[in-house]
Parts: sequence; structure tokens; C-alpha cells
Amino acid sequence: MAKMIKLGERLVGNGQPAYVVAEIGINHNGDLDIAKSMIKAAREAGVDAVKFQKRTPELCTPPEVRDQMRETPWGYITYLDYRYKVEFGRQEYDEINRYCKELGIDWFASVWDEPSVDFLTAYDPIAFKVPSASLTDHNLLRHIRKTGKPIILSTGMSTMDQIRKAVEVLGLENMMICHTTSAYPCDPDELNLRMLQTLANQYDCPIGYSGHEVGLIPTVVAVALGACLVERHFTLDRALWGTDQAASVEPGGFERLVKYIRVTELALGDGVKRVYDSELPVLKKLRRVTDD
Repeated sequence: MAKMIKLGERLVGNGQPAYVVAEIGINHNGDLDIAKSMIKAAREAGVDAVKFQKRTPELCTPPEVRDQMRETPWGYITYLDYRYKVEFGRQEYDEINRYCKELGIDWFASVWDEPSVDFLTAYDPIAFKVPSASLTDHNLLRHIRKTGKPIILSTGMSTMDQIRKAVEVLGLENMMICHTTSAYPCDPDELNLRMLQTLANQYDCPIGYSGHEVGLIPTVVAVALGACLVERHFTLDRALWGTDQAASVEPGGFERLVKYIRVTELALGDGVKRVYDSELPVLKKLRRVTDD
């Protein structure tokens, strides 16, 4: 049986309810009020945590795209300027931290560089998420490991050999591996949900799923296949500006997703065949031949 990790006050692993994460990411478009509205809506939908993304733009933006121009809500600006527009700093995260505590919901973030790890450490996060893009950044992985916090490793765009090397750097203690395909949105024939079982057979740690598909069914199926944590991008409105909005789930959809997951967990049962009390009246009425 895979080990468990603790996220906030919740044990996450085999036999525990799936931990549901609403990834706000940068869907707030740099607006703290929108971010707070998203936190509140996610809490009302019944999720366990919200997740953000933390970058140091000058470190994470490849030099060849920094000066590329693009249309944004802030005008026709460079890609690097855009990255700064959607990045929250100390003041915003102070308020996010306060507001999440007020609402009683956990929060954490994907960290894309070492200064971002140091920045978020001040908030004593429940975990650090390694984004798929950073799986091969072993210096970053070592830096995250030094914090002693739970680590969630996302595996999109990665080979099994790259995953193995990342696990060697991070160790399996206090870690979860998340299967994902990094297409936004992702076509069903590329979701490859059976990878959840492949990873579970290979690694003695909880296995999660980060989904970028349109719709809810594959995420629910992921839970049926053993995902201990599921994460979906979250938005107030898929029509909002931003590259992640189309692959995101709106509040009503997230509420349904949580309900579907909880019903699925109940329906899976324990695999032990029994005759239920609810069947006895039907048995008495319909069965004509007994084997005694």
C-alpha cells in the first residue's frame, strides 16, 4: 500500500477521500479582487485547497520570448511585461494567506524558480508543487526538498526516465506524483489515465491527477483508478482573457465535480461480496430456489 502524506490537516493517500484542488494559477489576471472571488467560490464548491503559481519573471521567461509583443488587457506589451502584470507579490499573498485562513481553506502554489520557493516559505505552505515544466530542473528540486515540506511532482511533457531521475533527486518520502498531459485543453485520447496505475505500480507514494481536459468525467474516472488527489484549473468564467481559461472549470462545474467524486468513492466499496439488508426483501420476493 502506498504511503500517505499530510496536506494541512488532511491525510492523503490510499483509503482516504481524494484531495480536491482548484488551480487558480494565473486565471486571476493579476487582480486580487478576482483572486479572492475565486477563493470564495472554490470554498463554496467544496474543494480542499486552491493553488496559485509563483514565478520570478526575469528568471522564468526564456530570453528569446521576452521581447515578443502580444495583445493583452493592459495593451500591446512585451511578453516579459505581461508576466509581471499577472504576478502577485508580498502584499497580494499576505491578503491571500489571510483570506484563506478566514475561509478555512488550504492554499499552496507551483514554484518555478528558487527565489519563489524562498518567497513562499514565509507562509508555511501545506506543500510545494513542482510544475511539469520544471521536472528536469534538478537544482530547483533540491532547493524544494530542503524545505522539508510535502512535494507534489507534476509529470506532463516528461518521459519515464525523466520522472525516475526527478524522483531520485526528491526521494519518495513526503511526496506525491501527479500524472498529467500538458495540453490546454487536452484531447481525451491523450489523457492516458492508465498511467495512474503505471505510476502506482512503480512508486511507493500517493499518486494524483492534474487534468486539463474539457468536461468532468475523466477526472472522476481518475479517482476510480486510484488518484489520491485531483487538480483542475478553476475560473469564474471560461470566456475571460487568458490561455488557461478554456481548459478550466467554472464554479458550478467544480461543485458538480466534487459531488461526483464523493459519490464515486462511496460506490467503489471495498470489493468484498455481501448480501445487503436492502436486498433481503427482494431476495424473499424473487428467489425461488435456495442452495441449502
